[in-house]
Amino acid sequence: MTTGDLTGIAGTDRADGATLRLVALVDLGADPEAGRRYEDAVLALLGRHGGRLERRLRTGDGRTEVHVIGFATRAGYDGFMADPDRAALRAELGDRAPTTRVLEVHDV
Repeated sequence: MTTGDLTGIAGTDRADGATLRLVALVDLGADPEAGRRYEDAVLALLGRHGGRLERRLRTGDGRTEVHVIGFATRAGYDGFMADPDRAALRAELGDRAPTTRVLEVHDV
């Protein structure tokens, strides 16, 4: 999934109460500064859906970021994905929006 969306994560809420943990590999695109501003704004929306940014890393060239994101529930993640403010931010950037590959991960 490299559509710039965090869609396509399979599974259900975890019975053990553990957090749904995702790693997002974000290509900031041709305009990395615009991509960073977008990511700043979108990541700020996580809290309203029970999500939190656990870690945010950036490559030396400033063109790629790695986000480790946790959600209390899958429903929170779904709510984040459907957030109209998130959609509006993405639409505002159009083709300049970052592209993202998302992986659901767990501790080993």
